[in-house]
Amino acid sequence: MKTLTITRPDDWHTHVRNGAVLKTVLPHTARQFARAIIMPNLKPPVTTVAQALAYREEILQAIPAGGDFTPLMTLYLTGSTTATEIKKAAESEHVHAFKLYPAGATTHSDSGVADIKAVYPLLAAMEKQDIPLLIHGEVTDQNCDIFDRERVFIETHLSGIVENFPNLRIVVEHVTTTEAVQFVQAGGNNIAATITPQHLLFNRNAILAGGIRPHYYCLPIIKREQHRLALVAAATSGNPKFFLGTDSAPHITPLKETACGCAGCYSAHAALELYAEVFDRADSLDKLEGFASFYGADFYRLPRNSGTVTLEKTPWTVPAAYGVNELTITPLQANEELNWKMQ
Repeated sequence: MKTLTITRPDDWHTHVRNGAVLKTVLPHTARQFARAIIMPNLKPPVTTVAQALAYREEILQAIPAGGDFTPLMTLYLTGSTTATEIKKAAESEHVHAFKLYPAGATTHSDSGVADIKAVYPLLAAMEKQDIPLLIHGEVTDQNCDIFDRERVFIETHLSGIVENFPNLRIVVEHVTTTEAVQFVQAGGNNIAATITPQHLLFNRNAILAGGIRPHYYCLPIIKREQHRLALVAAATSGNPKFFLGTDSAPHITPLKETACGCAGCYSAHAALELYAEVFDRADSLDKLEGFASFYGADFYRLPRNSGTVTLEKTPWTVPAAYGVNELTITPLQANEELNWKMQ
């Protein structure tokens, strides 16, 4: 197959930051996707509908002239979130979910939830209002091996959330393990998961073999090959519980290439091409449209997009960087050759 045309896709998990970084990276997402779920972990975090609407306006102003892109906003769940704010979010046409970050789990998560059970009343309100909960599923116990944090979160927290709130719509974000895949598969239709391109393409050797390569470092961290294979099987299975979410997370290059580099892979520049690489290698290109264009929209109860995009199988080299001067961002697979290119 030399070309592939699919319904215009959506990104159900991305970071576009704000300010100058937003203006640098948003054109990539807006070119690739019709809509995207925007993560709320700014500084300070987006915790209210009013803040989300203001952030939405900033994003809309950064869309290139003639662009057609819709940001789908989320709120950052904290111990101070109120049932009133949850109701306001559910009633807003622009706010589509709450995001739960365990405190300290990843970038800008210091305002997150320290005690999961303490926010159970808020989860009950979300279940009542039928607004989705998006979960960064990792424990933050310093005694827990970093490669086990997702599995332990499922065992100690996520199972209890699902048991206590059986009708709450949940997206387990950026799943990375066999255990997470199995958990989502075993759950009801209200349980889904996003999968990133880096977790589908690479195992942990990409970070450590031949030297430390910080641009492959993200959280949850890339795992063993057996887990990567489980993710590929899930993504290419045609199971509507699994859909596209890049978790594209831009950091300026000096903050990645430092003694304590930030977590996050920047993939918005070539997101769809990276997923096409995965599905092509798995001989499952016929499944890419469902994963990228249908299943997420269906889960969020939004209409599927009407336009199309076309990918061509033609080699091209990813640039070494995007942006200029102090805003330089090194993309995933910088200076590497990809086999698929969006026309």
